[in-house]
Amino acid sequence: MSKKERKFPTVRPSTDILEKEDGFHIFMDLPGVSRDDLVLDLRENELVVSGRADVGLDEKKRHVAVEFGGGEYSRTFTLSDIVDRERIVANLKNGVLEIFMPKKEKEKPKRIEISGA
Repeated sequence: MSKKERKFPTVRPSTDILEKEDGFHIFMDLPGVSRDDLVLDLRENELVVSGRADVGLDEKKRHVAVEFGGGEYSRTFTLSDIVDRERIVANLKNGVLEIFMPKKEKEKPKRIEISGA
């Protein structure tokens, strides 16, 4: 079975979500996932995170036990209306994905001009 044909187990990555005054910070453990194998899709009120880790096992060797054989990660988050979807940013470093979802700025009161005589 070649590398591209292998079926990986799909797991839900360990995740921490913190709410701070400026927004929401999500931290996800994605060991072995490279930036090229990570996808973040924003679909209406959902953020879908998916990634793949492939250890690249040597097919010529007989593996007695494989616990780090790779896997696919998937997680979906429902976004609150207070999240500013246009300013979401993500950073992957040392196997940890950090997603920052800022809160929308509060709208300032607006004075309505009156026209007419």
